[in-house]
Amino acid sequence: MVKLRLKRFGKKREASYRIVAINSLARRDGRPLEELGFYNPRTDEVRLDVPGIVKRLQQGAQPTDTVRRILVKANVFEQVSVTAAS
Repeated sequence: MVKLRLKRFGKKREASYRIVAINSLARRDGRPLEELGFYNPRTDEVRLDVPGIVKRLQQGAQPTDTVRRILVKANVFEQVSVTAAS
């Protein structure tokens, strides 16, 4: 199963995360199938590849709880339902 989850990078106590599509059995910082965005919790900066995320969600990828909250704030799920209805 493919999951959308966070991949940690950065220095100690200065973590940033990449939002990645990755096999659910792979380790947290393992090789992703695709990098779909960036999240910095210290500055609340979020950059998303929305078309790529929508494509992965339509293919059945499951977001983790944290990634789901980030996508809800960015209104990505509304775009998934709009493109599915078209």
